[in-house]
Amino acid sequence: MTKSSRRGVLHLIAGAAALPALARTAWAQAYPARPVRIMVGLAAGGGTDIVARLIGQWLSERLGQPFVIENRPGSNGNLATEAVVNATPDGHTLLAVSPGAAINTSLYDKLGFEFLRDIAPVAGITRVPNVMGVTLALPVKTVPEFIAYAKANPDRINMGSAGTGSSNHLSGELFKLMTGVKMVHVPYRGAAPALTDLIGGQVQVLFAAVTSSIEHIKAGKMRALAVTSATRSQALPDVATVAEFVPGYEASNWWGIAAPKNTPAGIVDGLNQEINAALGDARITARLAELGGVPLTGSPADFEKLIADETEKWAKVIRFAGIKAA
Repeated sequence: MTKSSRRGVLHLIAGAAALPALARTAWAQAYPARPVRIMVGLAAGGGTDIVARLIGQWLSERLGQPFVIENRPGSNGNLATEAVVNATPDGHTLLAVSPGAAINTSLYDKLGFEFLRDIAPVAGITRVPNVMGVTLALPVKTVPEFIAYAKANPDRINMGSAGTGSSNHLSGELFKLMTGVKMVHVPYRGAAPALTDLIGGQVQVLFAAVTSSIEHIKAGKMRALAVTSATRSQALPDVATVAEFVPGYEASNWWGIAAPKNTPAGIVDGLNQEINAALGDARITARLAELGGVPLTGSPADFEKLIADETEKWAKVIRFAGIKAA
């Protein structure tokens, strides 16, 4: 083979190798062609909703089409997930992913989908601890005082949650498992109504995301006893961790974006790049910090691994506590 023909073959090989990248670029350039829906499986005002609206506004400004939040609460996020699973895989219907995605696999005996089989993880957004908050009328100011009070009053403390199997429910179940206290679980359709009843005294304790509860804490409407992360939250530096009193305890909330399986790689990669760009923007990171969160950067594969790891972790708690979907 002559040098000139060898160069020609190399050019052909290089061109062929570039075709998938060119195809992905073409998809990304044509996207979005119309408004994009971000499905949120929990009520407006909760952590998932707040974070989805923050990233939706960024994407709207960057990509030139509205990214509209559509709240579809019910079944711990399964209604929204099923809507996305059945949507056309063109990137115009996305899912705001919360820990429910990892929890529901073990919580429900029958689902119309398998999350990691039928959904394409796009990008993480933020990781946030829950905060163990109590109504102001409860006569406790620390975790040890709460444990003592709960043991002296078994099943007389109502523990609210955003719904059976939600992150705050399982954070509470893990607390019960590790401390031996007995509380009555009261599920709501989202964190916002649960917080309203905590402030009103209808429930006495709630393991709510810092994202949705921090403003109520700062306003003095509820009392923060501890955060559920392994280390203290920068947003609430004076609040202890549960682990300071219950060694080994750790739970955290996290959110991200996903799309239907078979969404073109160019769209998934393009959205991932845009979301990671948002997480590098000082305005976005400052807002996440205000909400108690830290950026959750990485590739689609990184986000998929997080979901898989969380699925395994919470399956153990669900089995031990015997939790069943309502």
